[in-house]
Amino acid sequence: MSYSEPQSAPSRPRWIRRILLLLVAVLVAVYAGVCLGVVRQSKRYEAQRADAIVVFGAAEYSGRPSPVLRARLDHAFYLYQQGLAPTVIITGGHGGEPSYSEGGVGAEYLLKRGVPERNLIAETQGDNTAESAERVGAIMRTNNMHSAIAVSDAFHMFRIKKMLEAQGAKVYGAPRPGSLARTPTARIMTVLREGLSYLVWRVTGH
Repeated sequence: MSYSEPQSAPSRPRWIRRILLLLVAVLVAVYAGVCLGVVRQSKRYEAQRADAIVVFGAAEYSGRPSPVLRARLDHAFYLYQQGLAPTVIITGGHGGEPSYSEGGVGAEYLLKRGVPERNLIAETQGDNTAESAERVGAIMRTNNMHSAIAVSDAFHMFRIKKMLEAQGAKVYGAPRPGSLARTPTARIMTVLREGLSYLVWRVTGH
């Protein structure tokens, strides 16, 4: 009658490797799920009646909106003309330029296009998307607003919707027309960047 030696438990380094591989697999799955959410949200156009239209800022050049910011503002103006919301909130701080802010430049642009000053609110202190979303949340609560149409670029919509929803707002995405990157490579890179930015916000709040 023969006896086999009992098998020893896997060494500690092997268990550590397995745990690390499992963690990596979970992180990759979560990241992939977020990126899929970014793509899906980019294809949705949800504009409907709300308390406010929120335009997320982009670069301005010495008091003039950049082409990207102007396109977002023009889309917000279109939504305003459709009577979907009575107020337009434009976000964006100074970005290192003390004389102008993205929010202020955007409000001035829409004022010149015919939106009355009483219907415009400029959020000029946010240094990034998360800070702007927090300040928009405060503005909405102060003015008894509960719903918003968010205007930005298509792949940006997933993240800003989540940020505004974290402030307690009901949010409808309305990406500006023509905001998708032109090449497949650029689109993939934008999706990956947005997915990572969302996860960083979820972890750090910024």
